[in-house]
Amino acid sequence: MTHIIGQHNCKADAKGRVILPISLKNQLLPVLKDGFVIKRSVFQQCLELYPKEEFDVLMQKVMKKGKINRKYDAFVRNFVAGMQEVAIDGDTGRLQIPKNLVTYAEIGKEVVLNAVFDKIEIWNKDKYEEVLAEGEKDYADLAEEIFDDDD
Repeated sequence: MTHIIGQHNCKADAKGRVILPISLKNQLLPVLKDGFVIKRSVFQQCLELYPKEEFDVLMQKVMKKGKINRKYDAFVRNFVAGMQEVAIDGDTGRLQIPKNLVTYAEIGKEVVLNAVFDKIEIWNKDKYEEVLAEGEKDYADLAEEIFDDDD
């Protein structure tokens, strides 16, 4: 799959329904019929929307690490908490975010859909702006550290 790109400001209704912008919907057309998986993020209080095929790749990695021990058990329990398969309506581009995940991510009327390679982060707009502002002070240092050893 091609990497998904773009940051999109959207509105959610009281039931957690979000209409995807046409530019994002068009990027997802090749995988629309296969469905998606929505889950809580591991590191942030946001949601992650994966095309089903990309999610299956991620799950294979998680299952490969499977061991019979408490740390793995605790990780997996939290990793799959609230996870659900969802569909995006092909005609309207509407996504229904499950109520438990709306509550977890504190999704309100203002939503940011932030494409990150193979997934779309779904954020409460205020929380997204806070995280971006926090990260700005370390951004240059992180870039140097991450790319320092590239040839």
